Amino acid sequence: MPEGSFAAWSRDRLALACRGAVECGDVWQLEPGVYVAATAGPCAEVLHRSQDFPKPSSPLFPPLKRAISELTPEEHAHARAARMRGLRTRAVAARIGEIAPGTARFADQWPTGRDVEILPVVRPVLAEIGVRYLFSEDAPTLLPFAWQLFVARELLVRPSRWVRPRWVPTSARRFRTRQQIAFTDALRPIVRRRRSSGRLGDDVLGQMLRPSPRYGILSEGAVLDTLPGITVATFETPSRAAGLILLHLARYPQAADRVAAEAALLPADPAATTSTHLDSLHYTQALVREVLRLQPPSWLLTRRAPRQTRLADYTIDAGSTVLICPYTAHRDARQHPEPDRFRPERWLDSPAKPGVFLAFGTGPHGCEGAALAMAMLTLLTAQTARRYHLSEPLGPEPGYQLTTFEGLATPGLHLRATVRG
Repeated sequence: MPEGSFAAWSRDRLALACRGAVECGDVWQLEPGVYVAATAGPCAEVLHRSQDFPKPSSPLFPPLKRAISELTPEEHAHARAARMRGLRTRAVAARIGEIAPGTARFADQWPTGRDVEILPVVRPVLAEIGVRYLFSEDAPTLLPFAWQLFVARELLVRPSRWVRPRWVPTSARRFRTRQQIAFTDALRPIVRRRRSSGRLGDDVLGQMLRPSPRYGILSEGAVLDTLPGITVATFETPSRAAGLILLHLARYPQAADRVAAEAALLPADPAATTSTHLDSLHYTQALVREVLRLQPPSWLLTRRAPRQTRLADYTIDAGSTVLICPYTAHRDARQHPEPDRFRPERWLDSPAKPGVFLAFGTGPHGCEGAALAMAMLTLLTAQTARRYHLSEPLGPEPGYQLTTFEGLATPGLHLRATVRG
């Protein structure tokens, strides 16, 4: 354990995570009962051992209280399987023509000739794409409620000196509950209308309403309770990733030029974009993966051991916390030569070994929206580089902070777009 770990962790979590990996190895102890899996092997092991290190249910959008009992583990498994029918790679590939127009609109609407704060511009665009992917023609009805769920999330994850027990009804938690109720009240008639008409739809909601050979029909409660979290996730994390990617386009103009050359072959009509076009963006996808390697938006994942188990040389007692750190795992020179260097070509030179790229997690509880996020980010990157050169504002210091609370983000990041000649 690095000396003065907890105090140093409070000051600079990224620096201490890297220091711990260098000084202590693959797994190290931050404080009693808290361990850090620092390299790819133990990170992947923890994520795959879902019985020993189960993924916690989302504390941000817990099920609303009802007179009936809470969802069973089987209902949660059914809901996840139903969502994945609409989120797996093949399903996303079939709907690329619905995703691409939103990314092109983002590029078309970028104000040129002045410095623009990125996150407030990119987030509404990705919110519209994500909500439309989930709910198709019902997206306009649900988008305002989805946005308020995001606002509630931001209030809940705001850093605070005081960590109150989850049962304390703080103002942020009461606001979250009101927004969940509003979202649920807007979604419920849509679910009932689709089921009564038999027109379930081909979007993610439609997939959730289809009977499963294994589970049968998913209950209305399971649909309503499990969608707020995934709805916000379709655009919250990708928005943070987009900020980091656009920053790299500005800092590495030769890489941006190479992306622009690939993007020039995309159809003039974004709605005509297909999975074949997406697959042809080899370098663009490599650049996106390289940014996510260096700056994974979900840089730290948390698991809690329900019973005593072993990890590396440690006995992990019941109730202990294990922090999985993709940020340091992606900087392991044994897996990624010259790990601190931005080199998208590494993803073109040879296929990645399983379990060494952890930006979307891995194992049975890997990110449900990984394929959707990669499609959104790749097309957004291509369409932006196709139209513009990006640059950072002039000045001795960056005008943004790299924050680490609840993921990596770049609040305050400004970029300037200049139309390509």
